[in-house]
Amino acid sequence: MNCMNKNHGCAHICRETPKGGIACECRPGFELTKNQRDCKLTCNYGNGGCQHTCDDTDQGPKCGCHVKFVLHSDGKTCIETCAVNNGGCDSKCHDAATGVHCSCPMGFMLQPDRKTCKDIDECRLNNGGCDHICRNTVGSFECSCKKGYKLLINERTCQDIDECSFDRTCDHICVNTPGSFQCLCHKGYTLYGLTHCGDVDECSINRGGCKFGCINTPGSYECTCPAGCKLHWNKKDCIELVICLAGAVSPRATLTCNKNGKKDSCSLTCASKARFLPESDNSYTVSCGTPILRQGPPQRPSNVSHPCVETVAAPIKQKASFKIKDAKCHLHPRMKGKQDEVGRNAALGGAAPCSDCQVTFVNLKCDSSKKGKGRRARNSPNKEVTRITLEFEAEIKPEEITASCNLNCVRQKVEKKLKSAIKALKKSINQERFLIRFSGMEYEVARKLSMTPERQESCGPGQERLGPKCVSCLQGTYYHGQMEQCVPCPPGTYQEKEGQLSCDLCPGSDAYGPAGATNISACAGQCPPGQYSVDGFKPCQPCPRGTYQPEAGRALCFHCGGGLNTKHDGAFSFQDCDTKVQCSPGHYYNTSVHRCIRCAVGTYQPDFRQNYCITCPGNTTTDFDGSTSVSQCKNRQCGGELGEYTGYIESPNYPGNYPANVECTWNINPPPKRKILIVVPEIFLPSEDECGDVLVMRKNSSPSSITTYETCQTYERPIAFTARSRKLWINFKTSEANSARGFQIPYVTYDEDYEQLVEDIVRDGRLYASENHQEILKDKKLIKAFFDVLAHPQNYFKYTEKHKEMLPRSFIKLLRSKVSSFLRPYK
Repeated sequence: MNCMNKNHGCAHICRETPKGGIACECRPGFELTKNQRDCKLTCNYGNGGCQHTCDDTDQGPKCGCHVKFVLHSDGKTCIETCAVNNGGCDSKCHDAATGVHCSCPMGFMLQPDRKTCKDIDECRLNNGGCDHICRNTVGSFECSCKKGYKLLINERTCQDIDECSFDRTCDHICVNTPGSFQCLCHKGYTLYGLTHCGDVDECSINRGGCKFGCINTPGSYECTCPAGCKLHWNKKDCIELVICLAGAVSPRATLTCNKNGKKDSCSLTCASKARFLPESDNSYTVSCGTPILRQGPPQRPSNVSHPCVETVAAPIKQKASFKIKDAKCHLHPRMKGKQDEVGRNAALGGAAPCSDCQVTFVNLKCDSSKKGKGRRARNSPNKEVTRITLEFEAEIKPEEITASCNLNCVRQKVEKKLKSAIKALKKSINQERFLIRFSGMEYEVARKLSMTPERQESCGPGQERLGPKCVSCLQGTYYHGQMEQCVPCPPGTYQEKEGQLSCDLCPGSDAYGPAGATNISACAGQCPPGQYSVDGFKPCQPCPRGTYQPEAGRALCFHCGGGLNTKHDGAFSFQDCDTKVQCSPGHYYNTSVHRCIRCAVGTYQPDFRQNYCITCPGNTTTDFDGSTSVSQCKNRQCGGELGEYTGYIESPNYPGNYPANVECTWNINPPPKRKILIVVPEIFLPSEDECGDVLVMRKNSSPSSITTYETCQTYERPIAFTARSRKLWINFKTSEANSARGFQIPYVTYDEDYEQLVEDIVRDGRLYASENHQEILKDKKLIKAFFDVLAHPQNYFKYTEKHKEMLPRSFIKLLRSKVSSFLRPYK
């Protein structure tokens, strides 16, 4: 056989031998098999096809891999594993049959090279689901809120902070608004330092508008008048005391007493000018009519409008006081049966000590008290004692004076009649047979204490029943007897007080006004600013030249002073006066020297061309003279509350700007075995004045003592730290150059056994890394919860659920890990 025969059987190369036979050979890298015909691959050829190592075997090359690599299913290729350089992965690596598989943690995305992880900017899609602010972080993101809002526990939603729910937010009234709040002050007070209320010195503002004198009072002021004058209804002008001439007087009240056997029955009917004044639960006063005013010899009456009571002689006055035992001092509506009985007795007549006494004024005061004087009162402390005091004024009618009975004779008769009437009236009250009639109703003065409870206690005068309670009629209303309810004062009337039985008539010829008026100023027809009249109501006259009037309802106009004139009649204010120079804010015009004077320290003036400066509210003052705004009025008192376990210090006038040239010192002295933790939420000190304003905390006042904290700059990032000494001396000193908001710094004292834990918490950077964690240290409610954990770590687990509703999960996780490892180190 030769090699030309196709069936020679050699796998690679066929060679003819000299003997005429054939011999098979293999290509390089191969060798003959045992049958001398087939060829098998060896490692000498292309490493046997192996990627890493090759071993020759009877079956041929066997591939192997280096350490930390595995052989592919093709038997030749070596696959890298996660053990080698993490499989080339940026993050997570997983070994699989086809090789390593890289993956990325949450917040990252695998790139096309299948190895690299890139941070996902979650804020680019729908703002990361955040309500307000989204801040991308490496591998995550963080939601935060605008100032005035807080992040809820879902760490997405922002909720308005109700600053009004905090303690000490505002001195008087706090109004929460979205993202902020507003402080308001009661009438007569003004706002300073953003949240504080100080009494307004109205007397410094054009002398309160008073004609004569002005007295400032907390939240208000009073005008005064010289001797011989009294205040006008507008409470600012002064008018002469009214002197009355002789003449007839219409009766204001009628006192009727009748006797039927041994029973006395009296009634007092008040036709007008009825007043009911509840002074307390155990006392009240009822007055009827107007007392007669006489002073000196009869004179010609003043042209001032005044309800004048005219009489021929001085009124006859009688006063009596007596007690009723076991009676309650309460004005009760009279029961119907008793009304009929008293009416019958009055009709039956009998001895009549005063069947028709015309009385100009009656004042009845009833006072119940369990406190008495003397041995009897001490022996029966639970006895109810009622004291009734009666005052009567009766006039002498001209027609009663005759030739046979002169003035003195008539006076004696009236006095005798009144004395008899008072005697009968005393008996009638004891017998519960005395009526007071006013506002269409009948009332009994004092009711005997009943042994059996009544079904429902009746309401007193000027009250209506609303459900189970008796409620006094409000200002601008009165109690209508027939309707048995409170009704608004009709147009042309007003009522300033609560629980009244009638309304007062508005003065003036055109005084109608709205229904339900609460004061005389609501009456229509008042003279407008720039005009005046005798009674403050129309017809009015314009203020003449050289005078002005800024208010309505006035009886005079103010002079410009200094010989100054106004450009026209009916001027409204001093600004209408033709001054020689025009004063700017921070100044006032002095009419004596005709020049502008700077407002003194403690006063300010925001307007042009004024003749006064306004006194700063409350205990505030200004840093310098010439101030132009109430915002420049500052309280110089050092603020704060220092307690043994918790407290705070704050700069003067906080949260308004602190004053210049002030120095404050605080001392924190914790109880034994307790140390101090300070949290500075934020601090505002001007940096431009080269550390003129400095806050320092150290062991004592000595400059060489151990210093815990010192700063002269603004830091809005909070910080917490423990005091380096057991006690703290804190000093804040300001210069005269600049000012800023200052600080409010809380502190807590903690058990020294927990010092390691507290130090571990406050020194952990994660406490401040997140904006939400920083807000915890600024939030007054949350810092209180944080302090509770630091002061009492052993109670942390009791409050865990409560704090979960208040604190972010990341913050709770931080605290839990530290508290748990400290309190349970072997678990």
